[in-house]
Amino acid sequence: MKLTKERIVDAGMATFAEVGYHGLSMRQVAERLGAHAGSLYYHVRNKNDLLAMMADRVCRQAYDAGTAAMAALPPESTWQDEIEAQAIALRRVIEQHPGGAILLAESPKTLSRGALSIMERLLRTLLAAGVPTEHRLIAADTLLSHVTGFVLQEQATFEIPAVTAETYADLVERFPHVFEEAPRLSQDEKFQRSIRLLCTAVDAVIKEVSTPTKA
Repeated sequence: MKLTKERIVDAGMATFAEVGYHGLSMRQVAERLGAHAGSLYYHVRNKNDLLAMMADRVCRQAYDAGTAAMAALPPESTWQDEIEAQAIALRRVIEQHPGGAILLAESPKTLSRGALSIMERLLRTLLAAGVPTEHRLIAADTLLSHVTGFVLQEQATFEIPAVTAETYADLVERFPHVFEEAPRLSQDEKFQRSIRLLCTAVDAVIKEVSTPTKA
């Protein structure tokens, strides 16, 4: 089959899922396509260019998912509902791609149009909510960084070491808030609550700047 940018990105995503960010090479991508590495350079300048194209694909998919989620909201929805809809859509899309959180975290370095579209819409939502100029970019960046970090933890592969009953009891005694007070929530519920908590903080900023100061 003829090599195209789309096929190369497809192969890059599949290879990336297997070997990770640092393990990805143009040679591996070429082998998956049954081609010589040199032939890829007619379509993709280098590995960084390929990574940028992969990140842009994930971001564009996330943007489209966010568009659908926003359209499904009822007319009486608040700006908090719109933020939550965008965040949930973004999380779901990057979870579909192994290593998707890393790609998203790298996207600002490449000026990905998909990533810029996500940020632009989030900023428009915050503008309509009344977030002042000096806080909008920080609020949007914080929200996106939280989504990326949340999924990064979800996609991390690690094993919790086995401990004895005695060790566990000691840990509970020394760190009661971690082991006893932390609610047992699903990842979905934990994510939704975390986004609402961030929205509460943003709302506090809106109310602070809109409240007249007393002389």
